[in-house]
Amino acid sequence: MYTAAWCGDCRAAKRYLADKGIPFNEIDIEVHPEAVKTIVAARGKRVLPTLEYKGKFIVGNHFNVEQFAKDLAELLA
Repeated sequence: MYTAAWCGDCRAAKRYLADKGIPFNEIDIEVHPEAVKTIVAARGKRVLPTLEYKGKFIVGNHFNVEQFAKDLAELLA
């Protein structure tokens, strides 16, 4: 998951994943600015958080738990 420390939606997404026991690797774009290129290539712009799984991406922008859960289920299917 691509995140940034200042991103409230990122914190919400990480909390959701942790609560559900779903492991993830975090890539902080402030620590690894080159990661922004991956996000932009996949989403067309820098959007956080962005989750990548097996080459597929979802975005938790304006975090909505119901939509995030739905998108995550589709991503992991």
